Amino acid sequence: MNDLERPERLQIMLSAEELTALENFRFDKRMPSRAAAVRELLRRGLASEGFLLADPQSKSRDFSVVGRKRSNGESASGDE
Repeated sequence: MNDLERPERLQIMLSAEELTALENFRFDKRMPSRAAAVRELLRRGLASEGFLLADPQSKSRDFSVVGRKRSNGESASGDE
């Protein structure tokens, strides 16, 4: 398989606020597509250090990209 093939599909749901943040990142960084922007953000996130492990009791809604607080007290947007 060559590097350009991506046989796996990942579907996610975003709030309007999250989509705006993604689109702003995409256009600021001149990314060619939403998918490219998501892959770049995933690459950066997976390469980062210092994040906490998720609580096993957490729900998907606990991981908002912008605005809401996470259960461990950190701001989901990283503002605090």
